[in-house]
Formats: sequence, C-alpha cells, structure tokens
Amino acid sequence: MKKKILLVVSILFGLMFINAGLNKFFNYIPVPADMPEKMMNAMKAIMELGWLLPLIAVAEITGGLLFMIPKYRALGAIIIFPVMIGILLTNLFIAPSGLPMALALLAINLWVIFENRAKYLPMIR
Repeated sequence: MKKKILLVVSILFGLMFINAGLNKFFNYIPVPADMPEKMMNAMKAIMELGWLLPLIAVAEITGGLLFMIPKYRALGAIIIFPVMIGILLTNLFIAPSGLPMALALLAINLWVIFENRAKYLPMIR
C-alpha cells in the first residue's frame, strides 16, 4: 500500500513540476492579478538575468520526469530539492500565502529522499 501511495504522490508531484517548468518556457498560465508587488519584483529580477529562469525550468522538467519513474526517483528528488528550497524561501519571505503548499511539497520531496536514503549513503561514505 505504501508503494502505491508513493507512486501516486510521485506522479502528481512530478507532473506539477513538469507543468511549472513548461510554463516558464511557454507562459500558458496567466499571472494572478492579485500577486504581491514584492513577488512581481522578484520575478522581474529573475527574468532580467536571462539565464536563471530557463535553468530553473530545465531543473523542474528534468526533476519532475525523473521523480515519476521509480528507478530514477532518487535522482529526481535531489534535482528538485534546490528548487524546493527556493520555493520555500520565496513563500516564507515574499508571498506567505503560498507557504502551506510549499511546505506540503517540501514534505513530499523529503519523504522521497528519506525513502531512497540507501541510494545516497554510498556517496558520503
């Protein structure tokens, strides 16, 4: 039962990140009208850099795809983790209304990392 729950949660999590990454390239999800000004300024700064938004998008798409495949889920979780930290910090300091969702996504990411800890241990021994 635990494996089935993990599979379903991983697929939904992966699809969410793939969608977020693709949206950074194709802009098919409109920007909310009530987005805080601080958040708009942060997004403008990221876009003005030119290279950061595509890098985040590629990490989200790649990590999301790998997250959905059981064999590569451990790698996907590690690729997504820095993006998750960015999402968490952004919601913590700029847009606190998104904090519950960010914490839920971080919990899923940490759960998958914990479930795959045996795959990471050889790297630090």
